[in-house]
Amino acid sequence: MIDPQAKRACIIGAGFGGLALAIRLQSAGIATTVVEARDKPGGRAYFWQRDGFTFDAGPTVVTDPACLQELWAISGHDMARDIELMPVMPFYRLNWPDGSNFDYSNDEVSLKREIAKLDPADVAGYDRFLEYSAGVFQEGYVKLGSVPFLDFASMIKAAPALMKHQAWRSVYSVVSSYVKSEKLREALSFHTLLVGGNPMTTSSIYALIHKLEKDGGVWWARGGTNRLIAAMVRHFERLGGVVRLGDPVTAIGTMGDRASDVTCASGWNETFDAVASNGDIVHSYRDLLSGNQRGQREGRKLMKKRFSPSLFVVHFGVEGTWPGIPHHMILFGPRYKGLLDDIYTHGVLPEDFSIYLHHPSVTDPAMAPPGMSTFYALVPVAHMGKLAIDWSVVGPQLEKRILDEVGRRLIPDIHSRIVTKFHYAPTDFAADLNAHLGSAFSLEPMLTQSAFFRGHNRDDVIRNFYLVGAGTHPGAGIPGVVGSAKATAGLMLADLAA
Repeated sequence: MIDPQAKRACIIGAGFGGLALAIRLQSAGIATTVVEARDKPGGRAYFWQRDGFTFDAGPTVVTDPACLQELWAISGHDMARDIELMPVMPFYRLNWPDGSNFDYSNDEVSLKREIAKLDPADVAGYDRFLEYSAGVFQEGYVKLGSVPFLDFASMIKAAPALMKHQAWRSVYSVVSSYVKSEKLREALSFHTLLVGGNPMTTSSIYALIHKLEKDGGVWWARGGTNRLIAAMVRHFERLGGVVRLGDPVTAIGTMGDRASDVTCASGWNETFDAVASNGDIVHSYRDLLSGNQRGQREGRKLMKKRFSPSLFVVHFGVEGTWPGIPHHMILFGPRYKGLLDDIYTHGVLPEDFSIYLHHPSVTDPAMAPPGMSTFYALVPVAHMGKLAIDWSVVGPQLEKRILDEVGRRLIPDIHSRIVTKFHYAPTDFAADLNAHLGSAFSLEPMLTQSAFFRGHNRDDVIRNFYLVGAGTHPGAGIPGVVGSAKATAGLMLADLAA
């Protein structure tokens, strides 16, 4: 039981980062309330149920399960009692327009056989790349992934390791120095797109994702990512935490240089000893802290930074089962760098695209009615600041083009098989998640927007206001936001004990 005299904390937003932070605080005896604007917890891990199908909004790739298991272990509980993680194999099947496939996994024999199919000479180069990935994993994830960067001195301290691993180079550049096959270069560099980064510009430190997946595997939560969120909520409430749903926060009150209270749209208002936001970083400062000069200044500053692209996602349920289509596929288009330039630099909607195809019912049949299958097809698109189009007009057109391509490459009669479908556009990210410019991953993960140069886990001026999630260190993705929660919790617990 929590001491009625215990310190009190409020966390705004029930995404992975907010819930991970809430569990850590509640486990340590801090009376914690999570306030969520939407009718269900999860943030970007929201879900819908339609016509018997379960559609996860994402994220759908679970890596480093140990970082999640730790959230239960710190209070002596076992995550496996609340949620089952199922291994996914292969991790991804990569498919190119010429019909060639590459099954990507951590099975050493199978993986090297796949590499040899592309170019036998690249097997040795892959081994060297793996050594490099292991090095940046140790420095960038194990040592620094849950350490807050609050001052420039902390960045200077980390600089030698970053320089040793040539952090100024891009992931694609480093991969290309080890392997020659263009397809293998794409296979070993696309991962940055899963956290909003351009492989051509994202720091080579993000090559650590390869080692992360190789060691920890790729997993699926039975019932969907939404069930993992539900398990986190169950565990948090078991510890005595409180979750408030369907009541958007409208303001964080301040007194001088301290956050004092939180107000919601319903009129609910309570005072707290500490406040943390798992909401969009621009929204947190510009809107929720608009009554404080710090919020106004930081909001304007953040709006000048570079934000990750948005996404266009088509969710669809179809008749039939498709055991030949694995859980995760990347359907590469005819261009790689040119397509990335269009999305990240030019801000146009190109005629071609690459698709991330998610097929959860092949692993977990309960995600669809008997004899049917659940899918989503996701394509990165420029955020609304670069691509100012009417998505109510373009959305249906792009949806058809994407389904046409999935049909052409995998399910020939797809349109006649569709039972239900809907799409999710950049405008939905902006409306549902207060995502600045409709960005799906917050700040773009470049070296100059990482660590100290990203949102700080504790505000520099409002000393009891904290950040957690994709906009703060270390960044997006489940391991990233769970790592940010560990960093932020450490600061909050130390401050609240002072």
